[in-house]
Amino acid sequence: MNSECLDLCKRLIPEAYVQQGQDSRRSRENKIRLLLEQRKLPEEGWQEEDIEMLLSELSVMDSNNFPGNVGAGEREGRVLSGLVARRHYRLAHGIGRSGDVTAIQPKAAGSSVLSQLTNSMALDVIRLSGIKLAKSCFVVPMATGMSLVLCFLTLRQLRPKARYIIWSRIDQKSCFKAMLTAGLEPVVIQNRLSGDELQTDVEAIRESIGRLGAENILCVYTTTSCFAPRTPDRVDDVARLCKDMEVPHVINNAYGLQMSKCCHLIQEGARTGRVDAFVQSTDKNFMVPVGGSIVAGFDAAFVERIAQTYPGRASASPSVDLFITCLTLGSKGYKELLQGRKEAFNRLKEKLTELAEGHGERLLATPHNTISMAMTLGSFDDATDGRLVTEIGSMLFTRNVSGARVVPRGVTKDIGGYIFKGFQSHTDDYPCAYLTAAAAVGMTTKDVDLFVKRLDKVLTKARKSQHSKQPVDKTDEDIEQIDGEIGNIELEDEEDV
Repeated sequence: MNSECLDLCKRLIPEAYVQQGQDSRRSRENKIRLLLEQRKLPEEGWQEEDIEMLLSELSVMDSNNFPGNVGAGEREGRVLSGLVARRHYRLAHGIGRSGDVTAIQPKAAGSSVLSQLTNSMALDVIRLSGIKLAKSCFVVPMATGMSLVLCFLTLRQLRPKARYIIWSRIDQKSCFKAMLTAGLEPVVIQNRLSGDELQTDVEAIRESIGRLGAENILCVYTTTSCFAPRTPDRVDDVARLCKDMEVPHVINNAYGLQMSKCCHLIQEGARTGRVDAFVQSTDKNFMVPVGGSIVAGFDAAFVERIAQTYPGRASASPSVDLFITCLTLGSKGYKELLQGRKEAFNRLKEKLTELAEGHGERLLATPHNTISMAMTLGSFDDATDGRLVTEIGSMLFTRNVSGARVVPRGVTKDIGGYIFKGFQSHTDDYPCAYLTAAAAVGMTTKDVDLFVKRLDKVLTKARKSQHSKQPVDKTDEDIEQIDGEIGNIELEDEEDV
């Protein structure tokens, strides 16, 4: 309410009560003012009421919410369902314009403010995470794979004769298909086995650039976050190589924003070498629904060119989700989230080491991967052609364990005519079958304990089947105990209180 309305309220109720309400509103308005001034994460997270107030204020600035507005075009922010309108806070115009996803939209001032604030807060998060040299970023309403395609197509405008992408192998289909979708030819660089770890072969990258010619290479394409036993690429070394040989460098940092190791590699790569763009997922790093990513870089003009490559207007949903989440967390909450992930990782490493030893296996030594770890399944990989190993993965899934991956040996995969031997293991012939698990943001130490408990039961059942030479018993006996396990954890919480 403005001052005139507040004066009129004083005719209805005592002035002291009106003043209290005005003070409360002024407190919320001060938060909004600071956000608009600083364009950074607030130090303390906001309450939901504060966020909803701001979303409402922004929504009424869009033309589709103007009283008496008459839309005479084909796209006027019309929404048939009230449920859909409320789901999107009546922000129906999306972001950007037909020629630029970061452009200001005349009919949607509120949505444009939200988009700009979200991009600014995303850049603040990137810097808080350790990539302090980052100059610009924007939220794209596409997941990581398609956003990488956008980066490749932008580079193609600058290097029209280039047709190759030199790619350090990681067995994740969307990473590879991004190159094919952009109409480019991948040059696969195999990883080097060092102890248990699979590491970047920088010399093989150098040799490929020399053999094909730097002018024919669109970019070198590296990856940070990955499943063990692969480790983050030696991004800093590759960046220096790219600078020396004048070849662009694009980084898939899908869920690396939550890992200080990955962020340090990108920071050092930019400081001492060449990094043109790096892309991270919003859902993997911020716990929002799938469908968005952040494209960032160290040259604001190049990042803007990537944004201009996006054809058409874009959905505002990923920006709204990230906007709400950033305000909910604040910088303090974000740092606590990262610390909680590290604690979960250490707990997972400790518990899986104990479990592996108890079953005659071991945790692979992958010290350079600080989010994922792998446990051998060698004693389960017998004459059954890996079927028992695969069954372990199936048994975990039916027991409500998601995300853990069982990697048998000898799997071959055809992706767009390219044959990958030993697929999922990031190399043609890894020495053993294994199981991977990751401690990502949002995982708690209680999640770790429950996962390890269920894995122990699955391995015990698989071992009995192996010794009896009988098929794995797939009864629901273990599954029926899940509710009891969860109930026990809740009971322990109450006792702690």
